[in-house]
Amino acid sequence: MSKALLEIDNLCVDFQVPSGTVSAVRGVSFTIHEGETLALVGESGSGKSVTSTATMRLLPELAKVTGAIRFDGEDLLKVTPKRMRRIRGNDISMIFQEPMTSLNPLHRIGRQIAEVLGKHRGLKGSAARSKVIELLNQVGIPEPERRIDSYPHELSGGQRQRVMIAIALACEPKLLIADEPTTALDVTVQAQILELLKDLQQRYGMAILFITHDLTLVKHFADRVCVMRYGEVVETGETQALFTSPQHDYTKMLIDAEPQGTKAMGDANAPVLLEARDVHVRFALKKRLFGKSEYFEAVRGIDLTVRRGQTIGIVGESGSGKSTFGRALLRLLDSSGDITFEQVDITQLDKNGMRPLRSKMQVVFQDPFGSLSPRLTVGEIISEGLKVHHPEFTRRDRDARVAEALAEVSLDPAMRNRYPHEFSGGQRQRIAIARALVLKPEFLLLDEPTSALDRSVQVTVIELLRNLQRKYDLTYLFISHDLSVVRALADTVLVMKEGQVVERGIAAEIFAAPKEPYTRALMKAAFLTSPVSAA
Repeated sequence: MSKALLEIDNLCVDFQVPSGTVSAVRGVSFTIHEGETLALVGESGSGKSVTSTATMRLLPELAKVTGAIRFDGEDLLKVTPKRMRRIRGNDISMIFQEPMTSLNPLHRIGRQIAEVLGKHRGLKGSAARSKVIELLNQVGIPEPERRIDSYPHELSGGQRQRVMIAIALACEPKLLIADEPTTALDVTVQAQILELLKDLQQRYGMAILFITHDLTLVKHFADRVCVMRYGEVVETGETQALFTSPQHDYTKMLIDAEPQGTKAMGDANAPVLLEARDVHVRFALKKRLFGKSEYFEAVRGIDLTVRRGQTIGIVGESGSGKSTFGRALLRLLDSSGDITFEQVDITQLDKNGMRPLRSKMQVVFQDPFGSLSPRLTVGEIISEGLKVHHPEFTRRDRDARVAEALAEVSLDPAMRNRYPHEFSGGQRQRIAIARALVLKPEFLLLDEPTSALDRSVQVTVIELLRNLQRKYDLTYLFISHDLSVVRALADTVLVMKEGQVVERGIAAEIFAAPKEPYTRALMKAAFLTSPVSAA
């Protein structure tokens, strides 16, 4: 066994708030050895990120931290702030979940990486620039000599995460803390980032504390696993042994919280609800007074037929045109081509002409917190559509329909006077679904409705959607980059790449035997094929 690098012993973190004391971490203990990858897993609120932030001594002043955090034999809770600043970034580095909020939007990426080199290694000028280019090359940024002068918004999500990794590895740390480093990424980019971390780990011999709620990734990446719940460690063990024979009921629940089964095929002879032919969506890049204007074609000539009671799954990476196509179908974006809904050509309808159909065509967005107004109560949010489409309803009528919609999504109607921030992520997504259901629609566009949720919460939302579809004969267009969720919900699947459909067919057949190399690459990246051995 290699030498113990990080030893966390009986760590407790309490936050003093006006209402009292909140215990976020309670008696947590675990060890990470040199060169080892330890996965810290659990649902949102389990204390994973608080534990890692305490290790870096980055918690706010209102946090009371007790116990011991020994790094290379030195208790980090007892060292001076000056000593901690030397350790932080030099010996222990951290990759945060959302690179866009972690990178300074006003500074070029080269300057942000060079800042670490100047602070800890004294590198300046041309020496620092050469090292930055070397780091960008190591993390797989194309054309590093040019990209070094780019701003964060000029890079893709995967490239921004690679820049974060370059910053973290600039001083060749002994320990890398990766806090949900792949959550917001496509499955292919996610696989590339994990492979990159494996390669860099072997190159530098560093240990990794990998924090995630996705056990599928853990199974393929970690040497050992530490499971947290409500601020406590409930189980620790070797990865293979823990997945083969978990001991704690909570661990068993997490492992089983994978979308299961497939949807039975809908009636192939059901009436056509929505039909699209040769749909194109173009965005103007540059408009010129003289000469030809430049356009970007996000959706290029897609056909689609949707029958009542069907679920059409659309998968593909970010930028493939999935969401753009979905919004064009609902006439939320301008497009060319023919789109009919209930045999009405809606491409010829203006805003006023579309309004009567809006109650029949509803949307559930990816981020429930961002799509729900924080200034309105849940009851007010859900009843907004009723005021527009059913002005004849009295306040009592609207209140009754809101209560009914909340009950449909398994939420207590008595909570309708609360605000969105008082609910969990899964509950907020149920509220978003209730807002769509209150108008009794026939067609629902579900745009990444589960991507921001824990796996266990995903499973409950998927089951809810299945039940609602059976009960009301709803028709879904389900957009996602999470192939396991699509497999559990969809009758048929469209695979999109660069604005075009590269493969389509019955979901079970595509997942069993994809024909196109791109589809196979998506499946492999999502670990829906044979597993890759852990590092």
